[in-house]
Amino acid sequence: MRITDWLYLVGSGQVGFRLTDDYDCHVYLLDGGEEYALIDAGGGRSTDEIIAQIAREGLDPQRAAALFVTHAHVDHAGGAAGLRERLGLQVAASPEVAQYLRSADERGSSLDVAREGGVYPLDFVFEPCAVDRELADGDTVQVGNLVIEALATPGHSAGHLAYVVRRDGEVSAFTGDALFAGGAILLQNIWDCSLHDSIRSVERLAALSLDGLYPGHATFAVRDGRREVDKAMESIRQRLPPRQLH
Repeated sequence: MRITDWLYLVGSGQVGFRLTDDYDCHVYLLDGGEEYALIDAGGGRSTDEIIAQIAREGLDPQRAAALFVTHAHVDHAGGAAGLRERLGLQVAASPEVAQYLRSADERGSSLDVAREGGVYPLDFVFEPCAVDRELADGDTVQVGNLVIEALATPGHSAGHLAYVVRRDGEVSAFTGDALFAGGAILLQNIWDCSLHDSIRSVERLAALSLDGLYPGHATFAVRDGRREVDKAMESIRQRLPPRQLH
């Protein structure tokens, strides 16, 4: 699904557009010309379908050079191993997320409690994945003609990163589960979720004056993304939490 002249949605689950498996987050492809970047990997049960979606757009899946993982929850990170194996791409994540990916840590990723709570099927598997690059806040990676910057946005989970692209005078952010269109956040009863950190992360995103806002689920904003962030900031200025994603 083509979004702009350089951006495609190649995976999306039940909290989205149902392009691939129900347990997939949004999987974005960024076209950098000779090389592509993927943002997030889905849950791992539809790797072939994600690759097929890339090909349906007339793109060469083998040009996918890098995968940037926003956080360790398995709807975002579970497909990393399969994509790395199939496409030979380099996987990048924060140090915390890299640790959980390498060991397929079910507690660190909160898969254990999510599975017990019925969020995922009992047979849902988190495959370990090598991580080629650990990214700190402010680190940049060039993929083709795009420069992708890591922005620390913890709160929804530990080690969460958003990824920022500045292109043709516009600023776009791929926010994972740190912030959604409509100014929503997602708090969960898990070990590493923090309202305080979520609010600080929204404030960091607000400082970017975004054009494109591309979260990990639901709808997105191609233009005037700052208006979506402002909706969350209205609550924060009143000393209230932003609304929850439903």
